[in-house]
This record gives sequence, C-alpha cells and structure tokens, in this order.
Amino acid sequence: MVRLSLPVEPDDHIMGPDEAKVTLVEYGSYDCPHCRQALGVLAEVRQRYGSPLRLVYRHFPQETKRSISERAAEAAEAAGAQGKFWEMHAHLLENQQALDDANLIAYATMLGLDTPKFASDLEMGVYAGRVLRQFQSGRDSGVHSTPTFFINGVRHDDYWDADTLLTAIRAAE
Repeated sequence: MVRLSLPVEPDDHIMGPDEAKVTLVEYGSYDCPHCRQALGVLAEVRQRYGSPLRLVYRHFPQETKRSISERAAEAAEAAGAQGKFWEMHAHLLENQQALDDANLIAYATMLGLDTPKFASDLEMGVYAGRVLRQFQSGRDSGVHSTPTFFINGVRHDDYWDADTLLTAIRAAE
C-alpha cells in the first residue's frame, strides 16, 4: 500500500469541507487528456456520492523544464492567488489545445482576474517553486503518471471511472 507522503495542508487547493469522511487527492497535469476526462468523472462522483467529499488537487506537470503543463500549473496558481483556482483549473483542462501564454492571459481576463498582476506573476515565475514542491510530493508518494488519486492518504491503484472510484470512496468511509 502506497501512502501520500505530504498530508493535505491548509494551502492546498481544497473543494469540500474539512470534516468530510473522505479526502480524495488528485495529482494531475493540464496537458493530460486523461486528466481532462477525470474532471467530468470527479464531477459525477461528487454528485453521486451523497455525502460531503473533500477534493484536493496537486500539480504533477511533465518533467521537462518550462513545459507547457508546468506553465499552465503556474497560471492556475496565479489565478488561485486571486481566488479563482478552481475556475482556472477547469478552464485549462477544457482547453488543453490552447495553453500558450497568450491564451493563459486571455483566460485570466475572461475570469475577471487582475490581468497585469496575473501576467507579471506568470512572467516572474512566482509560483514555480510551489508547482515544483507539489510535483516532488507526488514523486515522493509514488506518482508516475496522471491522473493519480489518493483516497484518505492511500494511493488508488484501480480504475478511476466513476463507479470504481465511488466503490473505493465508500470503502474508505
């Protein structure tokens, strides 16, 4: 059984109540087509679960220096600093074919962010260290590909379709 090396922390991107019986951590990448699929699967799981579920997202971009997935992760963090992480997160996954800087800035504008601040944060690499720390925590937790899920701190090594995830989540209650 592989466990999460870094427990969920208050500065993680968290959706759902702290007192939820189950915490689902996803390590993902914005250029991964499976992570795009997981966005819909997780929405279905949250709808069908029937109890509060705490969902946590952590970045696991491609390992190449300054990859498009790393840049998109930094954009999500910059949006998060302005209170719009989850909105940017969904938008990046839904628009994987357009993750260049011009589009990232256009998405920030569309979401009503302070675009000059967003662009500056992106250009200065303000959140590069945070993305790298999340990536390293994934490595330390045995993440090799995306998406990878942990349910209450234990890596989920089965399929991640809605039915299978729901069964595992209910077993972890």
